[in-house]
Amino acid sequence: MTQTAAQATTTSRGKVSTTDAFQNALARLGWGMPSFLESTAYPLTRLTKNYQLMNALYRDNWIVGRIIDVIPEDMCKNWYQISSQLRPDLIERLTKVERRAQVKARVLQGLKWGRLYGGAAGLLMIDGHEHIVDEPLDLDTVMPGAFKGIMVMDRWSGVYPESELVSDIGDPDFNTPAYYQVRNNATSEVYRVHHSRILRFTGYELPYWEAQAEVYWGGSIIERVYEELRKRDNTSYNIANLVFRANLLVRGIKDLDQMLATAPTQAQQEVYNTVQAANWAMNNFSMYVIDTQDTFDVKQTTFAGLAEVYENFMMDLSGAAEIPVTKLFGRSPAGLNATGESDLQNYYDMIESRQESHLRPVLDKVIPVLFVSELGAIPDDWGYDFLPVRRPSNQERSDLAAKVVESVVQVFNAGLISQQTALKELRQQEPVTGMWSNITDDDIARADDRTQPAGEIASDLSALGALGALSPSQNRSDEAGTEAGESLSGGDTKESLAAASGR
Repeated sequence: MTQTAAQATTTSRGKVSTTDAFQNALARLGWGMPSFLESTAYPLTRLTKNYQLMNALYRDNWIVGRIIDVIPEDMCKNWYQISSQLRPDLIERLTKVERRAQVKARVLQGLKWGRLYGGAAGLLMIDGHEHIVDEPLDLDTVMPGAFKGIMVMDRWSGVYPESELVSDIGDPDFNTPAYYQVRNNATSEVYRVHHSRILRFTGYELPYWEAQAEVYWGGSIIERVYEELRKRDNTSYNIANLVFRANLLVRGIKDLDQMLATAPTQAQQEVYNTVQAANWAMNNFSMYVIDTQDTFDVKQTTFAGLAEVYENFMMDLSGAAEIPVTKLFGRSPAGLNATGESDLQNYYDMIESRQESHLRPVLDKVIPVLFVSELGAIPDDWGYDFLPVRRPSNQERSDLAAKVVESVVQVFNAGLISQQTALKELRQQEPVTGMWSNITDDDIARADDRTQPAGEIASDLSALGALGALSPSQNRSDEAGTEAGESLSGGDTKESLAAASGR
């Protein structure tokens, strides 16, 4: 008998609400039936609050260590590239300051602790702001060389959000804590810090009430892999124990049970000593001496199918961690014609998504401070792009660059685009090919913006020389540097850049 169980409830206003579910009473299937499936429950454990468990798993379990570390390391591996018309030497100065302050290492640390504990924070350390950290960060008050780095703290070790939330809907930190209590573990002093000076690192996002339960932090990544981790570890330990049972030696002793039941303790000990001596003799000399009425047998066991079971648990854990098996466990792709390329491509897509959602909000706060501290102003055209997670080889870059050149020149020769458009197309490919970064806005402005009739211009690099694309000596000039200085914002920009260049 199969039926659909319907329940109706009449409210005080006469409205009727119904709930429908499948039910098969004879087979004990469906809603409310006494079956294994219906006894399943998912209690709310909130493992993120179990600080000792998080520490134990991260320190002792190598798989958890990789789950926490691998994704942040890939997010930061190739870092980012400033997109601006600043001179290369000025960008190099920014890179040196960032390297000296260990920005990349501190951001990576924050991402790891955020994934492990569900929350971590980084405090922007600016010289001269020690007594105004409770005020919003004003970049105009950042003096040259004032940026000293980032102090990273996990949610349990020095940073505590206050209950007041950011109410300005135009603020990127809207609906997150407006202030944080930050403790200096070296001096035990506690400071009230404005949110504009705090870099937030969280695990996975939680709905409103659960976020409140976690004091406006996120959830630990371990919560989502914990059950699969236990299954895999228990399977691994059981397989290891079964190895000891793969080759069992069985000795049959006549009337052994009666001797152990009725013989005095001394006699039982002698039996034990006899068996032990025979065992040692076999181990040392591969010889086993027994009575003529005793028996001896070897039980050999093969464990078919264990490899498949073990690998299935590994795959489940890999899926829960969002890391391919090849990367999480360091295994080569298995199966006929398996390359693992599709898995890695999906993984790289996920990394790029995490860079936008987790890493960009952090760098949006850090990079302007770097600009002001080192150059004295922020360029109007500043921006940055994350470099590809998977770096192409030099040969792949060369091949791609040649194809781009060929395509652009062919379209230009066909009279479909102008020199200006051709230069723009080439410069747009710089993050991928690593070439043509020296094409400036001046070069593009000086180029002809009219399309030419289709001709027989050679589709090689010399044609691009005619376009002005591959002539760095022409592109790099003092005038280009002056134009870059004029693009800086805030105050007398030329003087700001001159002062920055003189430091």
